[in-house]
Parts: sequence; structure tokens; C-alpha cells
Amino acid sequence: MTVSRRTLLASATAAAGVAPFARARAQAPTIKIGVLNDQSGPYTNTGGLTSVICAKQAVEEFGNKGFNVEVIAADHQNKPDLAVSIVRQWFDRDGVDMLLDVPTSSVALSVQSVVKEKNKVYLNSGAASSALTGEQCSPNFIHWTYDTFMLAKSTGGAMVKAGGDSWYFLTADYAFGKQLQADTTTLVKAAGGAVKGASLYPFPGTTDFSSFLVQAQSSGAKVLGLCNAGGDTVNSIKQAHEFGLSSSMKIAALLMFITDVHALGLETAAGLNLTESFYWDMNDRTRAFTNRVKAKTPNNWPNMVHAGCYSATLHYLKAVHDMGAAEAKKDGIATVNRMKAMPVEDDCFGSTKIREDGRNLTPAFLFEVKKPSESKGTWDYFKLIASQTGGEAYRPLADGHCPFIKV
Repeated sequence: MTVSRRTLLASATAAAGVAPFARARAQAPTIKIGVLNDQSGPYTNTGGLTSVICAKQAVEEFGNKGFNVEVIAADHQNKPDLAVSIVRQWFDRDGVDMLLDVPTSSVALSVQSVVKEKNKVYLNSGAASSALTGEQCSPNFIHWTYDTFMLAKSTGGAMVKAGGDSWYFLTADYAFGKQLQADTTTLVKAAGGAVKGASLYPFPGTTDFSSFLVQAQSSGAKVLGLCNAGGDTVNSIKQAHEFGLSSSMKIAALLMFITDVHALGLETAAGLNLTESFYWDMNDRTRAFTNRVKAKTPNNWPNMVHAGCYSATLHYLKAVHDMGAAEAKKDGIATVNRMKAMPVEDDCFGSTKIREDGRNLTPAFLFEVKKPSESKGTWDYFKLIASQTGGEAYRPLADGHCPFIKV
């Protein structure tokens, strides 16, 4: 067979046309998301692997829109120094573009400066400290789901209205616990109430709260304010019931999740008030989201932290698509600004708005835990008592004193 020069030229031209297309497909940008949380300690159920599952659910639903998405995860063990080391490695070596979840306020605050230094995106669902959008705010940061001001105003405010005008606090000795105690103290005193004392306990690692509960009981306060979360809240409430403290004091679980109620059981948790910005049985959309993920995490249905990881990831990917993956990877601040400019819409929270200081204005729902006789089955735990819009629930922008905001 004789091959003409014309045939060779045609073949070469065809090959040249195919090769760039193949390379373009191979070189599609990859957006990398790092989920950093507690996967072995007291906050395992409130965040942990369920947060990772919910982030991956958002990626799956978003689909392929011209760029790849990869989700990786690590356990920070509630140690700020370990968290900083992981985050630096993720940014410098592993090409992570967005940091997600990061419960434990001391950890959340410690990585804030690293994200800003590297100009990446930081979407926090699990930490509570209101300082994250206050004095220690960052233009690279969005606080997605809840904070200590919102919890104090909702759960604490309901307790004060019900006659709880004297308080004793049991407080985890780190940034979150102290901030929650401070925010609730301000609210109690503004309403004419009094704080009769507080016990700080070492975090993490405390499991025996008996001596602190004795001090609370002897204070004469009407309300025991629990400024803790996760496994610590569960243990505190269990031991308070064992001591009979609940017969002389009201217990205010200032941060409590449906996962904690599940761990306690309705016999112990019935009648407690708590605030979440998401509940799986609120409406058709929250039920639809839960139905999509519960098979992947059947023993740990989503709470507001998990819902926040889903919502934040989905909105981030929408912003990346809107501005282009290559541009999003270049500039974390520009990506966060694009997220702030776009309305947030998803099945978990409905429609919300991200404020200039990075505060996502989710609603606040005050729930009462059902009695066993009121529950229709496992995870049917809450009845709605009151609600606040995002604009009502959070600290006013001017009161946060965020350095990069001019009010």
C-alpha cells in the first residue's frame, strides 16, 4: 500500500486536532475541599464523618460542570497546633482550596490567620464563637450555621422569659465555652437577672462533672447553664439527673444537637429546650435532604452542623462555577465575595443571605424535646416552640466590630 504525502499531512492534521482536546479534558481544574473536624473525641457525632458525607452529598448533587471536585478529611483532635499543621500542609502541599467545618472554637480561631495568609476559602459550620465574625473576622471566612450570640439569645432568652433570672454556668475552659458564657451573661444581666457563679472545667478530657454540679446546686441559682457541647453536654445532663439536680434547677443546654438527644434518650432529655437552625422534620425540603443522606449515615442523622457542611459546599461550588474554577482557585477573597453576592438557596435552610462580615443569616428555631409518649419513632424528637429570622437571631453588624467592615 502506497501512502501519499497528502494522506500523511491529513493524518497529522487530524491528530493535531484530537490531541489538544484530549489534553484539555485531562487538565480540567480540580477544586479540592478539606473537611477538618473531631473524628475521635467529644464532637465525633456532632460533626465527624457525617460532615464529610454531607459535603460529598453536595458535590454529588452539584454534578460535573467543567471542573473536578475532590473531598479529603482529617481529625484535628481538638488541638489547635495540630489543626494549624494540617491546614498548612493541605494548602502548601495538597492543593486544598476550601477549608470546611472546623468545630472547636479554639481550633477555628487558630486556623483563621493561616487561611488569610494563603488567601484560601474558609467555611465554618461547626464552631460557635461569635468572635469569628467579630474582632477576629476575616475576608476569607464565612460562618455558616450558628454562633454563641444566637444560642444565648434563643435558648438563654427563652429560659429568662420563663423566670430563670439567676444562673450558674458549667463551662468548657476554652474559647467556645467562655464566649458562650459571656454572651449569655450579657443577656441575663440585661434582663435584670444575676449570675451566681461558674465552674470552668478542663477541655478536652473531663468526664466526671460531679464536683461542679455540687457547686452549682449549692449556689441557689435557678438555672444551670451548660456552656459545652457534644459528649460533654450528654455527660453533664446524665450526671445532673443522677444527682437529682433537675428537681431544684432548670437545665439550659445552650448548645445541644439532635445527635445529643439521641445519645441521651427521651426519658432523660424530655422537656429540655435547645436551638438549632436545621431540623430534619421541619418541612418537605428538609425531609427530602435527610432522605438523601440517612442511608449513608443511618445511626447519626444530620444536625445543623452537618446540614451546614452540605449547604456551604453547594453554595461554594455554585460560586466557583459562576466565576470559573481557575479564577476561584487564584483568589480566596474574590471567591468569598462572590458567595456573599449570590443568594443562598438549598433544601436545608431555604433562602438565606451572607452578611458583609461573613455571617450567614440562618434562622434560629427554639425546640422542646418531646416526651417518649409524644414521639412517633426514632429521631422524632423535637416540637417547635419559637423561631427567629436570621436578621433577628444574630448580633447586629455594628456591634461585632469586625475590622474590615466600615459601618
